[in-house]
Amino acid sequence: MARGIRVMGEKATSSVDKHVGGRVRMRRQMLAMSQEKLGTALGLSFQQVQKYERGMNRIGASRLQQISDILQVPVSFFFEETAASASAPHEADFQARIAEFVSSPEGLRLIAAFERIKSAALRREIVSFVKTIGSEGAVQSIIEPYRTHNG
Repeated sequence: MARGIRVMGEKATSSVDKHVGGRVRMRRQMLAMSQEKLGTALGLSFQQVQKYERGMNRIGASRLQQISDILQVPVSFFFEETAASASAPHEADFQARIAEFVSSPEGLRLIAAFERIKSAALRREIVSFVKTIGSEGAVQSIIEPYRTHNG
């Protein structure tokens, strides 16, 4: 295909395809399922699953229904937060960063550990603490005494 020219019948992917693919990846990883296992359940190669997850290939409606059944979520799960993303480009970037973190090994470990905390009050305190240390300047004020004291 020449640059900028689409062959008739060939469909370009969009930001929604990337969002849906990212949500497939996030849910698959939340279930600790490999791309190969999802591909086998779908009758596809793991490479095709990779293309779906990266948004390189568009997922058809019936295939998305099949994926939602395997990953045990409603089809709407894959479209959550897309309306907000479309109306505000900076919001789309923020949502993409969140989706990337949540599906990372660190994000998944953090979520798993957080879910094991039974106390709602303790959960709220942890969220408050993380907000505090994540705010601008807070990290520096927490780290600086250790730098001064230790060297």
